[in-house]
Amino acid sequence: MSAERIDGTVVAERLRARVAEHVDALERTGQRPGLAVLLVGKDPASEIYVRNKRRLANEAGISTFEYFHSASVSEEQLLETLGLINDDPEVHGILCQLPLPDHLSEALAINTIRPEKDVDGFNIANVGRLATGQEAMIPCTPLGCLILLRERLGSLAGLRAVVLGRSNIVGKPMATLLLQNHCTVTIAHSRTRDLKSVCRQADILVTAVGRPEMVRGDWIKEGATVIDVGINRIPAPERGQGKTRLVGDVHFASASERAGAITPVPGGVGPMTIACLLANTVIACFRARGLEPPDDLWL
Repeated sequence: MSAERIDGTVVAERLRARVAEHVDALERTGQRPGLAVLLVGKDPASEIYVRNKRRLANEAGISTFEYFHSASVSEEQLLETLGLINDDPEVHGILCQLPLPDHLSEALAINTIRPEKDVDGFNIANVGRLATGQEAMIPCTPLGCLILLRERLGSLAGLRAVVLGRSNIVGKPMATLLLQNHCTVTIAHSRTRDLKSVCRQADILVTAVGRPEMVRGDWIKEGATVIDVGINRIPAPERGQGKTRLVGDVHFASASERAGAITPVPGGVGPMTIACLLANTVIACFRARGLEPPDDLWL
């Protein structure tokens, strides 16, 4: 078997096109969606990520506002900035780029963002609402994974899903979304006994552990759909001295021999995360205007 390649780049482009259409509709009501990004310190990877978000947001017609603090910023100063952004009526979505320096509390910063502007879906209010089936901002990466799964499989009802990883950012909300889509869900992790056997039972396997190519082909059930959230940089001596390449948590070549469909790294989940961030910003703007968000932003 040669697995179908699930192209997140193509699906993300379609979602961003729908975002742009709804931005145009909102502008006709006198409101342009706005996304504010707060970056602390000079982490190169975060700076690149912020630039990509700004570019794609602007291409979709979303206004962007950027706030920068040095790595030595005090918690009081950081929270003051978040308070100012909370009160800005032109800002509908707020993203506090993580990780923060060790002396700052990520939980405190995230929970200072108003839930209705928390387009990352990390605020404790949104976490609780999602877990109890209420209206919430859904974390971008799990939402992107769900869209890819529904794009490939249609209804997920009755399928057995294994989520490998239990982080607050991906693993736990991913399991919640799969449960809401009527899957039978197992969360597996480093303490799971006979992890390979657990993964082999999955019709849907979502990996988010941050360990390069840990999941091999013989971990995969024949015909399963595999969503690889991992982004790991490993040495690539074949490209030259000091060169690296990106791989996922899944060994793509061997997994492709057994899976029915699989996301590549890069080009799978990554593009969906930013597209869902833009969709969440537009959804937040609709709600701020007292309007029902369009169904096609959620798929």
